[in-house]
Amino acid sequence: MENDHGELVDLYVPRKCAATGRLIEAKDHASVQIAIADVDENGKMIPGQTTNLPIAGFIRHQGESDDSLNRITQELGHSLRLARKQFLSMPGAGFHF
Repeated sequence: MENDHGELVDLYVPRKCAATGRLIEAKDHASVQIAIADVDENGKMIPGQTTNLPIAGFIRHQGESDDSLNRITQELGHSLRLARKQFLSMPGAGFHF
């Protein structure tokens, strides 16, 4: 709902699961929203531009969230595997113990 100034005033804005298209309920505390940074042709992050992918809790419970994210990002033109490979090839990237 919007007020007279065109500002959104709802307390809860429903989200749709990116994997199934179903609405994510307000009580679904297992759901997550993952922000993937948009990159330019050189592979550098574009500041302030992200793609948000909400994933419902029942998808995570089934263990299908990683497959769903790979499928969705490939449909959107991103490639998580390529980004992961580029990140790990950077000096100083990865885990340090």
